[in-house]
Amino acid sequence: MYYEVSDFLETADDATLKQIAYARKLTRDYYLSEYQDTEKRAAILRKLLGGMGENVAIDTPFYCDYGKNIFLGNDVIINMNCTFVDNKPIRVGDGVLIASNVQIYTSSHPVLPGERLVPDWRERGTTFFRTYARPVEIGDHVWIGGGCILLPGVSIGENSVIGAGSVVNRPVPPNCVAVGNPCRVLYHFGGGRKEGIPTDFEPRV
Repeated sequence: MYYEVSDFLETADDATLKQIAYARKLTRDYYLSEYQDTEKRAAILRKLLGGMGENVAIDTPFYCDYGKNIFLGNDVIINMNCTFVDNKPIRVGDGVLIASNVQIYTSSHPVLPGERLVPDWRERGTTFFRTYARPVEIGDHVWIGGGCILLPGVSIGENSVIGAGSVVNRPVPPNCVAVGNPCRVLYHFGGGRKEGIPTDFEPRV
């Protein structure tokens, strides 16, 4: 895989470790807050996140690395036990549903050991491995099913649905249903019509 120099980042410098510790404190405070105390919970999220719109609900537990690299639009629901590894920005549009146990990763490591490991890391004063990161984008009105995993650099187009348990390793276009590992488009419903849906398709509610 080809990497740009700008993709790599240092994850153990003093400033980064302080930011991670701050995020851990805020997620702990959020977890321990009363569920009904919406004012306090919203205040904690506004300290934690890089940006947050109106009518945002995040259930607990919720995990993230930095917090400041997460940007949520209006009318967003993030269900329980979600993990956002936000070494680079994670941007979520309006009207988005994120089910339980969803994991969003902006960071990973090179596959080849010679690229992943740093032999002279002690002399350099860094970690013994290299980390690269790429942002993740989720468009408006997306629904991400339970247990999905979004890998670094992916985008999901507006209105699309990602089936439960999918592993998204490439961009997903707008107006479609995509499922599987790796995640693939099952059908399109362009323009809000049921284009591409079998004639015997019956929505289940």
